[in-house]
Amino acid sequence: MIMADVLKIFLIVVGLLIVLVSYWLAAQSLFPRIVHRAWHSYSAHPLRATLIGTLAAGPLVAIGLGLLQAGAAPVKALGFLMVATAVLGALLGSAGLARRIGAGLPSAVDAERPWRQVLRGGIVLSLTFLLPFVGWFLILPLTLLSGFGTALGAAYSRWRERAPEPAPDPGVVAP
Repeated sequence: MIMADVLKIFLIVVGLLIVLVSYWLAAQSLFPRIVHRAWHSYSAHPLRATLIGTLAAGPLVAIGLGLLQAGAAPVKALGFLMVATAVLGALLGSAGLARRIGAGLPSAVDAERPWRQVLRGGIVLSLTFLLPFVGWFLILPLTLLSGFGTALGAAYSRWRERAPEPAPDPGVVAP
């Protein structure tokens, strides 16, 4: 292996880690309520979020990848959309994990700049992905699956808050 190959692999890995942290920061800045709900979900019940994410994202990604293998362009586009939705949802939810890790590393400027928690936690979390095999095949997939689960939970709780109360039945007299 020549030096150019080593440098190429190194830069790809570093670029991927920077992109992950950037997505987490973008999620914090664009969707702070969802990231806050995801952070709360990671604090309260992380195993449930992982299970929900696995049950929801697994079939979505499997069907999407199957559609990407199909011959017709519209079907491939639908498959790409399904996989992209799962990945973006996973990144949105896993920003809550980055924030949770960053909250465990407190700083005096957190009150003025809350995004710093996501930056610190995102750097630490992305560095855990570097450990061969454990980081690649255990921590990264579990982070993304639980992120998808927390994003679904955050979206569901948001939807429940906005859902109107059912209208009372006109034939029933209120007590």
